[in-house]
Amino acid sequence: MAQPEKRFKCGACEVAIFENVITTKDGRKMRIKKASFQKRYKTADGEWKSTNSLDADDIPKASLVLNEAYKYLAFNKDTENPNDM
Repeated sequence: MAQPEKRFKCGACEVAIFENVITTKDGRKMRIKKASFQKRYKTADGEWKSTNSLDADDIPKASLVLNEAYKYLAFNKDTENPNDM
């Protein structure tokens, strides 16, 4: 699995930023960045799992990391333009 370009974490909530190369309908290649959200938790038997279901206390943390991810993406839009690839 590809490593994220950037991570934002608060408690168990995390957003990871990934850069992908896509091909448009007209055949051009473009780099786009996407955010992936998850909440990590440990089960009773010690196994790490992830979910996108939140408790009330998780919502401010999720909001914080999503806001940071948005700012990061908004200020780094230059990679969303077509590039010579």
